[in-house]
Amino acid sequence: MNTVQAVLQVSAKLYQHLTVLPSEDERDNFIEKIHLYLDERGQLIDQLQHEGFQVDLMSKAHATLAELDKGIQGRLDKVMKSIQADMKDLQNAKKNEQQYMNPYASVQVMDGRYYDKKN
Repeated sequence: MNTVQAVLQVSAKLYQHLTVLPSEDERDNFIEKIHLYLDERGQLIDQLQHEGFQVDLMSKAHATLAELDKGIQGRLDKVMKSIQADMKDLQNAKKNEQQYMNPYASVQVMDGRYYDKKN
């Protein structure tokens, strides 16, 4: 099997893997698998570059690879945005918990002192 076909297969596996976003419990395994596919794909692409690969969009395999790459980028963006949203929710939950535990932390007071200007 040539390198282009190998890249096509790995890209198809990655694209298929990215179709469904996992629940929070399965996210670590999901991300690890993404990393494995991306590493394998990166090694194959490096091999292609060393071989002097030229993209020919008239070739069906090259056109399919270009379409898969666009789809993978879009789905990786969705995964990234999902993770960022969860991180933002977690930050807000921490902030709300701190505010609940100490509601007067942001209030600046003068320690109850009163200055009378009369002599």
